[in-house]
Amino acid sequence: MTSQMEFTSYAFQRTWSTDIIHGALSFTVHSKDVPGFQQFAGSINPSHSKGDGFMRDFWQHAFICRFPNSVQRQETDDICTGEEKLESLPGSFFEMSMTSHSYSIYNAVYAVAHAVHAIKSYQKKHSAMANGESLDLSGQKQWQLHHFLRDISFNSSNGNQVFFNRNREIVAGFDIMNWIISSNQTFHRVKVGRIDPQASPEQPFAINDEDITWPSWFNQTQPVSVCTESCQPGYSKKVKEGKTFCCYDCTPCPKGKISDLKDLNDCSKCPDEKYPNENQDLCIPKDTSFLSYEEPLGITLAFFALSFSLITLLILGTFLKHHNTPIVRANNRSLTYTLLIFLLLSFLCALLFIGSPGKVLCLLRQTAFGINFSVAISSVLAKTITVVLAFMATKPGSSMRKWVGKRPANAIVLSCSLFQASFCAVWLVTYPPFPDVDMHSMAEQIVLECNEGSVIMFYSVLGYMGFLAVVSFTVAFFARKLPDTFNEAKLITFSMLVFCSVWLSFVPAYLSTKGKYMVAVEIFCILASSAGLLGCIFFPKYYIILLRPELNVREQLVRWKV
Repeated sequence: MTSQMEFTSYAFQRTWSTDIIHGALSFTVHSKDVPGFQQFAGSINPSHSKGDGFMRDFWQHAFICRFPNSVQRQETDDICTGEEKLESLPGSFFEMSMTSHSYSIYNAVYAVAHAVHAIKSYQKKHSAMANGESLDLSGQKQWQLHHFLRDISFNSSNGNQVFFNRNREIVAGFDIMNWIISSNQTFHRVKVGRIDPQASPEQPFAINDEDITWPSWFNQTQPVSVCTESCQPGYSKKVKEGKTFCCYDCTPCPKGKISDLKDLNDCSKCPDEKYPNENQDLCIPKDTSFLSYEEPLGITLAFFALSFSLITLLILGTFLKHHNTPIVRANNRSLTYTLLIFLLLSFLCALLFIGSPGKVLCLLRQTAFGINFSVAISSVLAKTITVVLAFMATKPGSSMRKWVGKRPANAIVLSCSLFQASFCAVWLVTYPPFPDVDMHSMAEQIVLECNEGSVIMFYSVLGYMGFLAVVSFTVAFFARKLPDTFNEAKLITFSMLVFCSVWLSFVPAYLSTKGKYMVAVEIFCILASSAGLLGCIFFPKYYIILLRPELNVREQLVRWKV
């Protein structure tokens, strides 16, 4: 109901049923109890209002009686004594509390009184003497009262402040009243909220729905849209074009978002440390993920790394034991030992990639891997060049004999390895790898990883290794048809073919995987390429040393194949 509707103080409403307004809500102009008003209303007596015909007529209608000598006829023989009490009347007929309309009149009277007082004060302050006579300002027009009225501000007797805004309107606001009807047709109004024009723009409207008394027949369930049922959690509303706002489609939340309440206009993202559940109506904490020794994948890779390390140690020990045999002495023993030692370190280097990433591990992983492999490939390159130079030196009158020996081979290994080491040093000084947390690549996991720091430096280290491998493969390929005495070139050619194939497949595989599986791909490539070098170059020699010792004699090595 609006603030202008009123159901009291009309005699003809006496017989109306007021049940229809039980539980109703209405806006009323803000009011507050005025001290002494109820006592004043209770003291009203028509005998004190002589000459006031309205009071006598009201009294007769209200109490259904008549005064002696009254010209107004009533359908009763009861005589009005004048001692009847207004508080005995039902609330639907007469309220003992001051209504909002009466409160507005009350404040208006005081406002005018204050304005008149302001005029008088102005006159007294600005009185002037003209020809010995005071200036009379009492002849002002009534409309001139507005000039003083608009600046009035005062506190009424109940403590409320009364003042006008810039539009010359009383700043009052509205009270939200709940009408409660009793069984005897009396009622009272309960304040359940307020519209305050002086409140913050975000919350000018306040209501306490717990204090509201609703009709028994009232359905408190929120009305359902005529066009669409409620969108359940996991869905959001999408307005239909050309339809009213209450007509919408329920669309599932997009991947990575949720809605945990009904009828949301949009889905929201989960925090970085959480991910949506299957129904997309709840955020679940993510698990921490890294390649560990406690999972099957980590255990398998660690097993192969240790197994290949033991095999390399076994081969190295066998070569050291038979270091004076012709097959070990051929093609530079120091290069053979260097290659075996750094293959062993390469296998062990794979273990650095397993476990929780720490600062030291992140610094060692890629640099140790890059340097170990560079030394190993440099040794293979040096062995290949040694094979070629040795063949060329066997020709009569060849000047290449001075290039055959340990110094050129050691120089190749040292120079190629130092170049890679300088790459790694610049990497560690400028943009070193560091432990990092990846919140986004895996939807349901927080990935602990080593951030490479500089992607350019990472791929530069890999690129340099690839360059050494291609050079070694090319030299070995052209030397593959040398006579049997120097047939190690064939073994190197095949080993470098395996090595290059593994690392060529590494880049797309590495870029297409996420999380801990990226680390697993790199470990696999390290183990596979190292195992390719170990198997292709050393297993045939190991086979001859242990199982075919009759071939490990000088006569077999100097035999030429025509």
